[in-house]
Amino acid sequence: MSYKSLEEALIDLKTVGMLLTISEEVDPYLEMASIARLAYEKQAPAILFEKVKGSPFRAACNIFGTVERAEFLFRKEWKTLETAIAAKANPLSVFKTPQNIPLLPFAGLQANPLRSFGAPVLQEECTLSDLPQLHSWKDDGGAFITLPQVCSLDPTQSSILKANLGMYRIQISGNDYVQNKECGLHYQINRDIARHHQNAIAQKKPLKVSIFIGGPPAHTLAAVMPMPENLSELIIAGLLNGRAFRYSMHEGWIVSTDADFCILGEIENHLKPEGPFGDHLGYYSAKHDFPFLKIAKVFHKKNAIFPFTVVGRPPQEDTVFGHLIHKITAPMVPASIPGLQEMHAVDAAGVHPLLLAIASERYVPYRAPEPMEILKTANAILGFNQAALAKYLFIAAREDDPSLTTKDIPSFFSHMLSRIDFSRDLHFQTSTTIDTLDYSGTSLNHGSKLVLAAAGKHIRELGNGEGEVFQSFPLIDGFSNLRYMMPGVLVLEGTPSASMEALAKALESWNHQGLYPWITVADDASFTSKNIENWLWVTFTRSDPAQDVYGVRHHIHYKHYACECPILIDARHKPHHQKPLIVDSEIENRAEAKLLKALKRG
Repeated sequence: MSYKSLEEALIDLKTVGMLLTISEEVDPYLEMASIARLAYEKQAPAILFEKVKGSPFRAACNIFGTVERAEFLFRKEWKTLETAIAAKANPLSVFKTPQNIPLLPFAGLQANPLRSFGAPVLQEECTLSDLPQLHSWKDDGGAFITLPQVCSLDPTQSSILKANLGMYRIQISGNDYVQNKECGLHYQINRDIARHHQNAIAQKKPLKVSIFIGGPPAHTLAAVMPMPENLSELIIAGLLNGRAFRYSMHEGWIVSTDADFCILGEIENHLKPEGPFGDHLGYYSAKHDFPFLKIAKVFHKKNAIFPFTVVGRPPQEDTVFGHLIHKITAPMVPASIPGLQEMHAVDAAGVHPLLLAIASERYVPYRAPEPMEILKTANAILGFNQAALAKYLFIAAREDDPSLTTKDIPSFFSHMLSRIDFSRDLHFQTSTTIDTLDYSGTSLNHGSKLVLAAAGKHIRELGNGEGEVFQSFPLIDGFSNLRYMMPGVLVLEGTPSASMEALAKALESWNHQGLYPWITVADDASFTSKNIENWLWVTFTRSDPAQDVYGVRHHIHYKHYACECPILIDARHKPHHQKPLIVDSEIENRAEAKLLKALKRG
């Protein structure tokens, strides 16, 4: 649906019963975030808050809270976007659906940003402290903008088609920031804005940055799209909205004319502490030095609405973003990486910590298959856009099971674990970059990666948690509460001082090693094995491959790590890890009462 504003989209949602209004005053300190989390959990409608404590502005949340609602917002433009993406990925595919060919000229018109000389967002001014001071988690370092559209242009470029629109968290209070004059801008590695900033530093001049809040929902989604370098998200914003991205220029800054708010400022080659912040891995990211924006102006349109989201341990609202991104980009994956059939960044594991993939294995077809071509594909994945941040990459050969899918996670792990040869198929990258928000590594942005590849017939049967084999597991001091997770996977509880090396040594005498090739060692085995989501979260967010993967009879052969079954993953919480996010029960109860009241009122 083509929208000219956020309010227009919310009115559209209201007409079909997808919007609730809360008219009583709500507190932006923890309460609004709690309501947003509960609304997502209960699959409730989007919410419009009419009175926000300490702010003259209305606020909205849970706009993308369900796949159904998100797809409703883009219902009329989705076919045009799919046709354009398919044509880009494979021009000949368009002729398979000739009825869609007439959509392509419209896609071209919608894709190009359109300069406008009228900008409702420039009508009025305010300060950062006038905005809802959203604190999502108790130990957050200040108030944050959680759905910003951060726009920058490489100082070596001038074309609007080279502008980057990204979503990087913005801290608007706390720490050492000068109130209303500065705000934190936490961009991560491997982002276009980092390249823009570096080029500005090289030219010894500040980088002009615009932060848009609100506007058509398509603009928000475009800001999280993993676009190729030098392809502007403004193009996707126009395609998604069925209406070209409108912009104007204000003293050298790009302005989204349809936004509700527009913050203009400059970043220089100076840093200030940013954070802590409760993040999407389910932990706090600590305070670190990051660039900050020196504020020039804060504009807003009349009757502006402040949209926000809350991140935390998945699933949250950004899970729906992931669904939409996958749906949009899926046709581009085979075109971008030849041989790659399917890829899935696992939301329950925090997205970047775990990536599952299926690819073609066509090398030397007359010999017994082993991972060869899929290793080439794995290297390409680890150099591709946001997939480069993957920490654990499991990759399987399509030829072994054409029905295999990365979406069925237990079946995918069973396929992998029944085939993988631990003396050959573990490929470590040490002392490399990982996600800024992942604290399992050696320091900020530093850690390791592990590619696990499987191709060929299965070489072992997997245990199902029954019988004497399970009972014969050799427990040693410090380990207890052995739990079955799924075929071939066990969870074991370990005290902080329990030795992983001693456990691996004890397992050398176990006669049933092949039945359970994967063992996760956790602080709480009952919690970790309760469901697949808990196991994924604990195993892959609390371990760094180079530090925390152990193997039975491990050795180095030609500098290649090799071992026997099982491999052990030390997923205990360690001193350098960050605190997990915990809700405030009193505020949660208050938030639930307000949400239930609104739901009853309809």
